[in-house]
Amino acid sequence: MGVTRLKREFPAKNGSYPTLLGGSLEPMGSSQKLDCFVLECLAKVGCVGEHAQQLAETLLCSDYRGHYSHGINRLHIYVHDLMMKSTAVTGTPQVIKSKGSTAWVDGNNLLGPVVGNFCMQLAVEKAKEFGIGWVVCRNSNHFGIAGWYAEYACRQGLVGMAFTNTSPCVFPTGSREKSLGSNPICMAAPGMDGDSFFLDMASTTVAYGKIEVADRKGETWIPSTWGADKHGDETHNPKEVLDGGGLQPLGGSEITGGYKGTGLCMMVEVLCGIMGGSAFGKNIRQWQTTSKTADLGQCFIAIDPECFAPGFPLRLQEFCDETRNLTPINPARPPQVPGDPERAHMNMCDDLGGIVYKKKQLDHLKNLADRLGVIMRLVEENGH
Repeated sequence: MGVTRLKREFPAKNGSYPTLLGGSLEPMGSSQKLDCFVLECLAKVGCVGEHAQQLAETLLCSDYRGHYSHGINRLHIYVHDLMMKSTAVTGTPQVIKSKGSTAWVDGNNLLGPVVGNFCMQLAVEKAKEFGIGWVVCRNSNHFGIAGWYAEYACRQGLVGMAFTNTSPCVFPTGSREKSLGSNPICMAAPGMDGDSFFLDMASTTVAYGKIEVADRKGETWIPSTWGADKHGDETHNPKEVLDGGGLQPLGGSEITGGYKGTGLCMMVEVLCGIMGGSAFGKNIRQWQTTSKTADLGQCFIAIDPECFAPGFPLRLQEFCDETRNLTPINPARPPQVPGDPERAHMNMCDDLGGIVYKKKQLDHLKNLADRLGVIMRLVEENGH
């Protein structure tokens, strides 16, 4: 899938999960089946070849890392956009302006992963020449997890960062009106022996997709600071969030620090929508609508740490290990470094021979397959 498969001693999540199998438990067997399934679905709506493959890789990487909110849970959204012709299926991103270590790119309304891959590859090229590469684009679409792009830089010994604005789904602190996206922030930096610092987070307490997944799994309660109803008041009911409500900024209400999350959302918007000349804030189209193009702004940064103090990977590794070895409050839940939960999930998938899903998620995929007339080569239960 083009992702680094780390194998370290991080605790895996426990429990029995249904897993998509290809008739065998070889390490990449089920991932290959999933890849074929995604490509078949995309082909039904006219997206084939390299563009479809780039999207499939991004979605499966998200699930492999445990970020189900941005994996094939999102496939039906891409399918709908392609079916409605609101996303282009052919073409290439275009460099509008290039100056030294910077570039401004027009994504030409292509699939987000196609635009994101182009931009981060360009940022890496510039970082190798100038020490830093900073690429901002307009006219892009949902690009999956930001970590996919930051990891590309990290695997080459660079510090990678990725940001995107999103459809307005967030009530800024003190507002009863949604005007910001969940606007993710990501930074990946290389340590030693494949280890890394890997921060990939929304500027909201959780991503919108996490509430969708909770609802799809039949959950009827979500924690405080996750979401608000259509009036902007905090709610614990995922359906109220999805039925005209929205997300809360990281921290929730003002008294619990939500103004900081609001500031982070706005910072990402400055780097993406404002700097990229794309739609921004309330001007971005509503989620899951196709009346106009998404015109998302995105920002990709690659930095060569060797331009600064020597020994960056070693010192970063010392810092990460020092954090992991702090005295835990609960020995069963020791301190972790950003990226550790994802590594644990990847290790679990490797041990089980495939990416794991809850049954409700698989039912959702089966519904999509039935609508498209795609055969879903299904499911065996691992456990019960």
